[in-house]
Amino acid sequence: MSKTDRAIHADASMERLFTSATVVTFIRTLITLALCLFGAAQQELSWLVIGLVTYWVGDSLDGEVARWRDCETRIGAVTDMLCDRLSCAAFYLGLVWLEPIMAIPVSVYLFEFMVIDSLLSLAFLAWPIRSPNYFWAVDRRIYQWNWSRIGKAANSGAFAVLLLVTGWWQVGLVIALALLVLKCVSLGWLLKIGLPVPERVTA
Repeated sequence: MSKTDRAIHADASMERLFTSATVVTFIRTLITLALCLFGAAQQELSWLVIGLVTYWVGDSLDGEVARWRDCETRIGAVTDMLCDRLSCAAFYLGLVWLEPIMAIPVSVYLFEFMVIDSLLSLAFLAWPIRSPNYFWAVDRRIYQWNWSRIGKAANSGAFAVLLLVTGWWQVGLVIALALLVLKCVSLGWLLKIGLPVPERVTA
């Protein structure tokens, strides 16, 4: 097996919950939740934004730690996804608490991110790869749209930045709907590929 293959494919002997990367994931999630809860309780948007930035920075950091310490695992990838969605929900629910009109675009975005995108992101488990970051080995087009650096920035950052900068729920709704279409198209491509069925376990 080449070095590239070893980097892409999962290694059962490395699978465990607690690694350097997942510790970072848990810490950044707890800090994000605390900041967003405090911001909502104090009616202070600035604290919510700090919580959002903590989530973004921590999400990048845990990935870098995983690669630097060579501890990328499928368990870690799933943990990261779940914590991302918890952090995201904390920020946006806090935002709606402060500005109820934002419930319109936020509802669309959370449906896209927590349902459609979750299904897409968890699909990597059907192949022996470490995480969605290596989905290019399965389908490069789906990877580019969803997990490349540009894809991730557009999917997770564009909505929040434009919503906060403009303050217009209409702009947020347009972005959320566009992301929903993108994810549904990606899901269509995934369904055309089909999800491999694991071999039956024999006793």
